Amino acid sequence: MKKLFLPKVQKSFQTEIPLPSSKSESNRALIINALAKGKDNLSNLAEARDTQTMMRLLASDDAIADVIDAGTTMRFLTAYFSVTGQQKTMTGTPRMCERPIGILVDALRSLGADIDYINKEGYPPLKLNGFNFSGNKNLSIRGDVSSQYISAILMIAPLLPEGLILTITGDLGSKPYIEMTIQQMKSFGITVTPDWENMTITVPAQQYQVIPYAIESDWSGASYWFSMVALSEFEDAELELLGLKENSLQGDSVITDIMSHLGVKSEYTGRGFKLTKIPAETSLAWDFTNCPDLAQTVCVVATAKNIPLTLTGVESLKVKETDRIYALQTELAKIGGSLVETEKNHKYLLTASGEAIKADTAIHTYDDHRMAMAFAPLALVSDITIEEPDVVVKSYPSFWKHIAAIVDIEA
Repeated sequence: MKKLFLPKVQKSFQTEIPLPSSKSESNRALIINALAKGKDNLSNLAEARDTQTMMRLLASDDAIADVIDAGTTMRFLTAYFSVTGQQKTMTGTPRMCERPIGILVDALRSLGADIDYINKEGYPPLKLNGFNFSGNKNLSIRGDVSSQYISAILMIAPLLPEGLILTITGDLGSKPYIEMTIQQMKSFGITVTPDWENMTITVPAQQYQVIPYAIESDWSGASYWFSMVALSEFEDAELELLGLKENSLQGDSVITDIMSHLGVKSEYTGRGFKLTKIPAETSLAWDFTNCPDLAQTVCVVATAKNIPLTLTGVESLKVKETDRIYALQTELAKIGGSLVETEKNHKYLLTASGEAIKADTAIHTYDDHRMAMAFAPLALVSDITIEEPDVVVKSYPSFWKHIAAIVDIEA
């Protein structure tokens, strides 16, 4: 097993971090641009393995599309290959083939996709056999499982002969990601009309336009640097995160609000955000429905700072790269944290013992990039070891190189 030792940071820092590009924006832009038949008009695409996998598979004529562990890539390409009539086998890692996709497949089938399950019903691998429009322009889809299903359907909707009226049923999670999809579609010339009161989105049949499009830096990746400032023992600790926009499409930009309660002030500088320390509050309650990828980051900070945290809207964490609820419960316990479910599938309470973190603590990462990056900022308060640190390549390959600006490691 590969391990990375992070020694406790012994001095303050004032530095700049050139953040990676947004994986979420990149993957949507790649699908939309492919539907527009654009070439060489996208810039600042993410270095993340998920995005590089998307680019490779879009350019490939192979009959088998192996997405590795990229959930977004699996879902978006299943819709893209279906509507463009390509015959493909969609597969991935064993964990990827345990992540449900039945809701998306049912939706695509109702629109005219011919899709077979190769092994277990409702899960990859899939066999895509082509597309014959069914004439159905009205579609209902659940909103409480994965917003990526909705985004996948929306992006192909303009290519349907009669367009699409999409009705979202039940509670809607990760709404900002759907709004991101809609805004990017509009950037490429598509008329999209969301009616959030009635939970419908109307997309007429139309053609995407090829435009120059630059990707913003990644707010999910930015969240770990907020943790660095929050956990620093030095009052003059300061970071400037480069490439972030003041008015972002990314829902995870809400980290500025969350971390203002946990001891970090953020100010827009024109080229990004400057982070400085401020007093933290004594407790926090937050609904992560629209920003589930931030939950691990916030849990680690709250535990290390001994701030009781009430979490809601985290149901989707159980079907991510790993069962993130279980992973958090297990690893937070190593640093004195207790994450307890107080209402089934709805509310969790995080409390901490307040004891110092042991210097020989090793964090298991569960093949999950966000586990590695969320726990790495603990180096601001204690020696820490991260197991299998290379998992960060999924979204932020340069993370350890960047963290070496603060932590005394070789990266």
